[in-house]
Parts: sequence; C-alpha cells; structure tokens
Amino acid sequence: MKRLVLILGAIAMCFGLNSCNLDDDGVNFHFAALEVVDVELPESFEFNGRYQITVTYNRPDDCTFFEGFEVSEKDTTVRNVVVVASVITDRECTPQAEEVEATFNFVVLYNETYVFRFWQGEDQNGDPKFLEVEVPVN
Repeated sequence: MKRLVLILGAIAMCFGLNSCNLDDDGVNFHFAALEVVDVELPESFEFNGRYQITVTYNRPDDCTFFEGFEVSEKDTTVRNVVVVASVITDRECTPQAEEVEATFNFVVLYNETYVFRFWQGEDQNGDPKFLEVEVPVN
C-alpha cells in the first residue's frame, strides 16, 4: 500500500512540475524611488518615544505600487528616507499622477536632534534632492 501511495504521489508530482513553465525567467517589474511631496512630523520628539511619520508621495501611473520605505542611517541621528515602489513593465500604463499618503513607525533612540532627509528626486545634474526636516528631542 505504501508503494502505491508513493507511485501515485510521484506521478502527481510529475504532472504538477510539468504544468509550470520554468523557462519563463523574464522579469515583469522593477523597483523605483518615488518623489516625496510632504511629510508630517511632530515639532519635537520624546526620548524613547514611538511615532508614526506620515509621508505624502507622487504615484505617477497605474503601474506603480507602494512597497515600503527604505530608511538608512547616515549618521547617529541623520536618516535618509526613500519611498520604494514596484513598477510593472509588461503592460501599458495609464498616467494618473496622484498624491498618496503612507506611514512608518519611528522610535527615538538618541537624545539629540534628528535630521530626516526625504528623497525628492534628482536635480538637472543627476544629484539627489532632499526635503530636510529637523526634529529636536526633549
């Protein structure tokens, strides 16, 4: 009986594997940074406090989808924040620029003023532009 179950399982597995097209390794999306338009931060932080930071960004078309934030530490209390999106590449996209809000949580770990640098695109020389906001810690 065990042998019959194993044979039937192997046959089912063969059919299952053959139904998938493993030769299709084409990528149909890429990741992109989205331009930040505005942010909502408190006037000050409390040490060890937890805060929700609201970010407004531009979504350029119906092929672009919010994936999250990349928050990188550039110094002890300096944070670069980038809105990350996936962009579908295997269909025609309809431009429909809209401003969208998303939030991330932030915990204050240091008793110094924080500097947030939100990515806003690139200037004519290809250098990154940032919206900088300083938030003191009480």
